[in-house]
Amino acid sequence: MIVFSNTTPFIALSSIDQLDLMPRLFNQVYVAESVVKECAEGGRILVPNLRALEWIVAVEDEPAAGLPFLFELDRGEKQTILLARKHGACKVIIDERLGRRVAEYVGMSVTGTLGVLAKAKSIGLIPSFHAAAQAMRQQGIHYNAGLITRLAQHLGEISK
Repeated sequence: MIVFSNTTPFIALSSIDQLDLMPRLFNQVYVAESVVKECAEGGRILVPNLRALEWIVAVEDEPAAGLPFLFELDRGEKQTILLARKHGACKVIIDERLGRRVAEYVGMSVTGTLGVLAKAKSIGLIPSFHAAAQAMRQQGIHYNAGLITRLAQHLGEISK
């Protein structure tokens, strides 16, 4: 199973010290070189060097010619979608709305960081989806509060 991830899921999961959920759920995660570079640029939230993680498979970026609908995306999103298509990925992990829409438009199965947390909760890897999602929000990661509530309700953590 080939899974590609964009940058934001690495930042979001690192913000709550849950990056280890990725290999526990997907074994290996493929990333574009541009995603490796974006994570290495640093910022308020420290993301480990992706090249040092044994479960990361870094893939060289591709020219984006011929797919004009990708021009609105940032380099990491663009490369994630291009490379996922090229390598026949079964899933891409992208949080940004436009990137998700483009990936779905080209026929990819898409999830985001909240989907990763929901899956982790459903198989018992974390005690609370809602607590993890709220912790990411407290770290400055912006997710829709209503979506978090709906997912927490679906997982049985919050009553309707």
